[in-house]
Amino acid sequence: MAALRKGTVYLRFVRSSGGALLSSRKPAVSKLGKWRNILYTSVASLAVGGGLCAVPFKQVEPLSHDSLIKRAASLATDSSSTFLSQTTLALIHAITEYAKAVHTLIALQKRYLDSLGKLTPAEEDSVWQVIIGQRAKVNDRQEDCKHFESTWFSAMKLCEAAAEAAYTSGAEHASVTARTNIQLAQSQVEEARKLSLDADKKLAETKVMEVQRMAQYAASLENNEEEEVPEAYLRED
Repeated sequence: MAALRKGTVYLRFVRSSGGALLSSRKPAVSKLGKWRNILYTSVASLAVGGGLCAVPFKQVEPLSHDSLIKRAASLATDSSSTFLSQTTLALIHAITEYAKAVHTLIALQKRYLDSLGKLTPAEEDSVWQVIIGQRAKVNDRQEDCKHFESTWFSAMKLCEAAAEAAYTSGAEHASVTARTNIQLAQSQVEEARKLSLDADKKLAETKVMEVQRMAQYAASLENNEEEEVPEAYLRED
């Protein structure tokens, strides 16, 4: 208030001084323009310095409890969705690596079955060492799948709980987004599981074929031995 009074006094002084200057002897046109510029500049400076130009300040009203709860619910759905997204990627990667390992094992077993009777004992032992190592790799990849699948189920439950909490608190948009993420994660994991199921099916078929081939190979060896025995007896006679 004091600043406003001070500015008013300054403004009156400038107006009276300016009137006296303009009512006296008229200067040249160029000098008159010069005086006007000085007068206007002085008035503007005094107006700002005297507090006449004030910037309005709007006070922010405090948020309600409902607004704060909705914001917290949205943050919860965002965090749980991020957790679900990361675990989904990890599980899909683990399933894919498992399927690759199984297909590699199938290829090794088929090559071994095709080479039955054609390998030396040393070569056969070397092939079996490779197959045993690949089987251990398949088991490791399967354990990875179980580990990430357990974490993924926990993330699913957490995201579902966050979506339900967001819905009850009034944050419908956050709830819908979380449920959409849940459905997307489920569909992606189901597609990846098809790869592992197909690999497991082919591995089972290969094991059946291995049993049959080994039985045929053993039977052929027995037949050869039986055919050689009479010839030995004949030589002795």
